[in-house]
Amino acid sequence: MEVAETIHEMRQRRRIQGINRVVGVVPTMGDLHAGHLRLVDFCRERCTFTIATIFVNPLQFGPKEDFANYPRALARDKAELERRDVDVLFAPSIDEMYPGGQSGHANVTVPNLGDELCGAARPGHFNGVTTVVTKFFQITQPDMAFFGEKDWQQLTIIKRMVQQLNMPVEVIGVPTCRERDGLAMSSRNRYLTREEREVAPALFQTLREVATHLHEGSTKYADLEESAANKLREVGFRPDYVAIRDPDTLRPPSSNQDPVRVFGAARLGRARLIDNIGVER
Repeated sequence: MEVAETIHEMRQRRRIQGINRVVGVVPTMGDLHAGHLRLVDFCRERCTFTIATIFVNPLQFGPKEDFANYPRALARDKAELERRDVDVLFAPSIDEMYPGGQSGHANVTVPNLGDELCGAARPGHFNGVTTVVTKFFQITQPDMAFFGEKDWQQLTIIKRMVQQLNMPVEVIGVPTCRERDGLAMSSRNRYLTREEREVAPALFQTLREVATHLHEGSTKYADLEESAANKLREVGFRPDYVAIRDPDTLRPPSSNQDPVRVFGAARLGRARLIDNIGVER
């Protein structure tokens, strides 16, 4: 595996592949777990040249969020990617990605979708995501890009951005990778204490209960959302939201809509956990 730390190096490595390779990219913020590695596996199955990126993007963190303490494990991550036969790891510095500084940097915004759900709880977050993903697409010039369905909102926003900006990239969602007890894998799970880790699967369990009611025909969306949020509070979560939404627009669905998706985001100790479940009725 080659490692590129500058945009020039990454572009050189991409350029020598010519037009005869199917190039895939897996953007990550590092501290890789089995969910990230599943993205790499999906990429390698579908592409003949695999690029992984590791970059903790400051633009997607709010002023009181965990940028400084976000888990970083570059040496271990390199070893994991090498074992997965990744062709190139692009691991730039902040100065390399934002050479003129972050203030006043050009911004990529997807209207409406980025204001819902996590966008309401984390203003500006998705502008940071779409800006850095656009930069990665420009630098790596992939044919395909792979993102986890755990952050369904992010996946939806990136698909919309690619469509509206006519980017020649196929964005592929990969099913959420879970622990045995159902907890969605996340680098932020490292923040959980032992006691919190025992409670954490309740987020998935609660969303699954909502999904069961929906599958059985309930359309009392507000009641289901409120009941689920209360259940999470009872076991120690601080919910940002539990929401039943249209999977494409992220807006509240009509009573007869099918399919729908159940979203949840809640804080537990230092960790902010997110999850979602698709429902066909």
